Amino acid sequence: MGSVRGGVILSLLPGMAWAQDCTVQRPGWDGAPVSAVQEAVFLASSPAALVLLLGTAVAIRFKSQWGSLAVVLGWTAFVTFLTMLAPASRELAMAEGCVGSPALFIGIIAAICVGTIFYTAPPIKGR
Repeated sequence: MGSVRGGVILSLLPGMAWAQDCTVQRPGWDGAPVSAVQEAVFLASSPAALVLLLGTAVAIRFKSQWGSLAVVLGWTAFVTFLTMLAPASRELAMAEGCVGSPALFIGIIAAICVGTIFYTAPPIKGR
């Protein structure tokens, strides 16, 4: 009975399953916990974020309301994937420390989206 109890306790501790999640999520992870700034830089350098950032720059450059709407919806889908639709392995990797909190990245993206909407909004008549 003692070996069964010991096996159950050991199965609940972080081990190879979590280490595999970290090797999949962050192959070059050095073992140090990832900060919010490092996570924001990592997420901002992902291909989806770079495409959305380029689209945001184009929408702002041409002051396109429809382009801004499309980009804001794209950012919303990206952030939704990070927060609600993320695979369970991401949650395990966050518990292990190789993936940080995306809160700073989400705040920056929210500010970019609000600024884009305000900048491309039509001018108010009568002022």
